[in-house]
Amino acid sequence: MKYETIDNKLFIKNRKYFMAHMKPNSLAVFNSNDIYPISADSTMPFQQARDIFYLSGIDQEESILLLFPDAVEEKHTEILFVRKTDAHIAVWEGPKLTKEKATEVSGISTIYWLEEFDQILFELMTQADTIYFNTNEHYRQAIETETREDRFIKATKEKFPAHNWAKSNPILQRLRSVKDPIEIDLIQKACNITEKGFRRILNFVKPGVWEYEIEAEFIHEFIRNRSKGFAYTPIIASGNNANILHYIENNQQCLDGDLLLLDVGAEYANYSSDMTRTIPVNGKFTKRQKEVYNAVLDVLREANTMLVPGTIWKEYHVEVGKIMTDKLLQLGLLDKADIQNEDPNWPAYKKYFMHGTSHHLGLDTHDYGILWEPMKANMVFTIEPGIYIPEEGFGIRLENDVVIQQRGNPFDLMQNIPIEAEEIEELMNA
Repeated sequence: MKYETIDNKLFIKNRKYFMAHMKPNSLAVFNSNDIYPISADSTMPFQQARDIFYLSGIDQEESILLLFPDAVEEKHTEILFVRKTDAHIAVWEGPKLTKEKATEVSGISTIYWLEEFDQILFELMTQADTIYFNTNEHYRQAIETETREDRFIKATKEKFPAHNWAKSNPILQRLRSVKDPIEIDLIQKACNITEKGFRRILNFVKPGVWEYEIEAEFIHEFIRNRSKGFAYTPIIASGNNANILHYIENNQQCLDGDLLLLDVGAEYANYSSDMTRTIPVNGKFTKRQKEVYNAVLDVLREANTMLVPGTIWKEYHVEVGKIMTDKLLQLGLLDKADIQNEDPNWPAYKKYFMHGTSHHLGLDTHDYGILWEPMKANMVFTIEPGIYIPEEGFGIRLENDVVIQQRGNPFDLMQNIPIEAEEIEELMNA
């Protein structure tokens, strides 16, 4: 891993909290991700399943975590299974976790080789009444690939049909949505790396550069600061490309007079940052561009004040919609008739601002969080309003990452990333 060692007290605490919410006489199993094939002998870069990482810190394939608070033997309350390493593997793939290193990373004292898993699981299942399966129930999931977790669930149901089953996801949704100070520090590091990338491109962008060249500048800065790269596929969208919400081709030339929308974030230690800035390719906003830009910035700042403990996500978006409606009226993009005749299920402002304003952020860019429950202190959210005007050839979105505080406005993890139009112009023309 490129990142520095994480204090294992984070993972020790996470396991303690998870086990405190388990049913009596139950065990839970968490699998690492597969390494996914592309073709021939090619594979995708390994990405660890976030839940096993959250609970153990183990960032290696072919690993399994088992939690059994009521195990007969105390040593079996927490067990980590890792791939057995040898000299051949070390030569071809590099060193893997030893048992000692696995304990150091995770804080788990009982470590077995993966080849012992089936035997030990059978033994422990004779002691347990319920097994927790780790299913993906994120509100935005749309996954067709069968995962290692899916295969484990299918096989376990066949082998142990008399056991009760429970879901780990509702517990994890609540636990992962509220961040530990160590996690907030890691997200802050990801944001700081993103800042470095953004400042780098402010001195690089000019008429004639290509979107992919800008993407290359970002990845260069990210990797040289211990990130393994982008937290999500970057959007480098010049001109009307910004009006395609998930534009990722990044293959067009940036022209004089264009605005450039940059939805880019670095990861650090598997934690995500998520930034959007919109800048003028030639270093100077037109009057109209700046007018719309400042309207979006005003919405961001007003939305920021609403992210406090007790806020309901759905109600928050309704209020942000009202603020955006006022801005669009001021900009002449809507008129009173548009508001009077709007469809309540698709308000008039949605013509120019069609996506949500905020989502949870953490180990996943769209992180865990139960949206119908009130917001709590130490949840991390994005704030990302936008106005998209295809007929005028540009779209503007701005996005910061913030931590909800017990009292007062959220803490802005991106407070040092330039966002004022005048500051961006000044830096681009320095």
